[in-house]
Amino acid sequence: MNHWSAIAEQLRQQMEARHQARETGLQACRLATQLCARAIRSLHRREFDTCRELLSQAHAEIGRARELLRPFPDLYYSGFLHDAEKEYVEGEMLYAIVLGDALPEPEELGVEIPAYLNGIAEAASECRRYVLDLLRAGEIAHAETLLSVMDEIYDELVTFDYPDAITGGLRRATDALRAVLERTRADLTLTATQKQLENTLASVYQALQEYAK
Repeated sequence: MNHWSAIAEQLRQQMEARHQARETGLQACRLATQLCARAIRSLHRREFDTCRELLSQAHAEIGRARELLRPFPDLYYSGFLHDAEKEYVEGEMLYAIVLGDALPEPEELGVEIPAYLNGIAEAASECRRYVLDLLRAGEIAHAETLLSVMDEIYDELVTFDYPDAITGGLRRATDALRAVLERTRADLTLTATQKQLENTLASVYQALQEYAK
């Protein structure tokens, strides 16, 4: 039984190491997710410097979680790291789309491919909110540019026709994006039509004023 006691002690130490890695990694992923949510809110308020700083902090937290979990593959791929990476990708992609920057690649962000694909799908969907803000501000041309980017993202994502076990549920995110695109295109079309009508009425009114003179 002394031999069993030695085995049990070794296993206990290994399990304690796994437990500590999971708890610390989970905490880092939760913090990263919170930072990304704050970054996206800052972006919608056009506080771009704040957004950039928050995304940098999120990147550091995800990197810390990745290093902690890497020795334990079952924990590394258990899901919570993927979710944090996805939220981080969403923030980075939305930042790039809104500012007109080149989209960062997976290696640049340091994330797995499924998290990258799902993150960019959610970023394109989240872009609808920014488009609506632009429409309310009368910035129709900018809104049209963002809608075009959203379309391009969707057109590529639908070509990833692989099982959800490989893509991390990309099909659901892509289907959601398609619905968002349809609503956003309808809103943009309606706003543009109303703007054209307003301009036409203004021109007619001005012409009548000139005629009355």
